[in-house]
Amino acid sequence: MKRLFLILLGAATAIAQPVSFGVRAGVPLTDFFATVQSKNFGFNSNTKQYILGATFEVRLPLGLGIEADALYHPLSYGGSASGSTETVTAHSFEFPLLVKYRFPSKVVRPFIDAGVAFSTLTGLKETVAGALGVSNAAPTSKTPIGYVVGAGLDIHVLVIHIMPEVRYTHWGSASFQDPLSLVQGSQNQTEALIGVTF
Repeated sequence: MKRLFLILLGAATAIAQPVSFGVRAGVPLTDFFATVQSKNFGFNSNTKQYILGATFEVRLPLGLGIEADALYHPLSYGGSASGSTETVTAHSFEFPLLVKYRFPSKVVRPFIDAGVAFSTLTGLKETVAGALGVSNAAPTSKTPIGYVVGAGLDIHVLVIHIMPEVRYTHWGSASFQDPLSLVQGSQNQTEALIGVTF
């Protein structure tokens, strides 16, 4: 009975904490793709350089917080090898879950965060054109888990928080690999983000 009471008390305390939500946007600082080094293979990334999504945070005592994001990033590239060309398009969705610590300050509070992230690709499509015509191939896709660390500033202006941040993610495996093993998702990812929460 005592254990149940403590669980309910903890849940009530968590619910009573300040909650913020908003949007997060940014740009990748590293390429999503890793390619083979070969003079017989040409590669061109056509990926749009933006990241966009939503953010949600529960603020805890002592400068701590728990943050969850849902981030979208469109992907596209073209490649050529041995007289054939290929194009790949996909939609990448990332879901970081972070523990955040804000250093004491009044208006501008530096913060660090760390946690895990999950990634998935949707609409993954590869088209190969060569001497035999055009075909649709099937790249190998995975749902990797990554480890995330970041640092930034929390700037409190009236009722909003503006949070520029640099974030690094190391994925446990590549999110996809093309059938010829010439291109795969990079396992190291750095991005500059800015969040606006209420």
